[in-house]
Amino acid sequence: MIRALLIGLMLVLLQVTSAMAGKVRLAVTSSFHNSGLSDHLIPHIEADLEIDIQLIVVGTGQAIKLGENGDVDAILVHSKPDEEEFVKTGFAKHRREIMFNEYVIVGPSSDPAQIASAKNLLDTFHKLSKAKVNFVSRGDFSGTHKKEIEIWRKIIFDPKDIGSRYISVGSSMGKAINIAVAFDAYILSDKATWLNHKNKGNLAIQFEGDQLLHNQYSFLPINKKRHSHVESKLVEKIEEWLTSEKAKNLINSYIIENTRVFTFNAN
Repeated sequence: MIRALLIGLMLVLLQVTSAMAGKVRLAVTSSFHNSGLSDHLIPHIEADLEIDIQLIVVGTGQAIKLGENGDVDAILVHSKPDEEEFVKTGFAKHRREIMFNEYVIVGPSSDPAQIASAKNLLDTFHKLSKAKVNFVSRGDFSGTHKKEIEIWRKIIFDPKDIGSRYISVGSSMGKAINIAVAFDAYILSDKATWLNHKNKGNLAIQFEGDQLLHNQYSFLPINKKRHSHVESKLVEKIEEWLTSEKAKNLINSYIIENTRVFTFNAN
């Protein structure tokens, strides 16, 4: 009898504790998730702040739409022009830079387009535009897809001109890499996701290090004036945590294949 009462009391306490824990809907990019960094950070945020974070993993374009519709409380994305427009139109209170990594060009180990010897990123894409090779595009208006479009535009080239060798897949970074492996194709990927990806097939990093491959991630809290139901107080706590010394140490210490893949730069 006493045991049954104790068990009942414990269940009630668990329900009360669960009810007390705040819930936040956070839209994050698939690259943030596929890189493994979300699994590295989120449990610490939840434990430290006693917040239940519901992650919605999508591309940057979709994350922004979710924010515009008030379907999430905050977004963590990586497309600066879109982020600035998001703030300008009043959907976010501000844009807070948190960390960065870099994009890389992955391709067949034999490197038939010979991009490993390219002088810079634009030369790399010139070579890709001329070589008879497959190229996989995210095609989902994610931050990665928009970076790819930006580069093609800089060399004044429409990748659709290469016909069926340009494979637009409309999917997450991890799935897009799997398709690139299947087609023995080149692909633009963030380095963290590539290193964390298990199915590398015959592909390898063929070009990296250009300043145009800088990949900044920013946190944007949804404006309560636009959507009164957003958990703005809890989002403030998350932003404070993401810019803290603990976040800095965790982000900078995240290692894949003996490589530090993210660099904290919040201020």
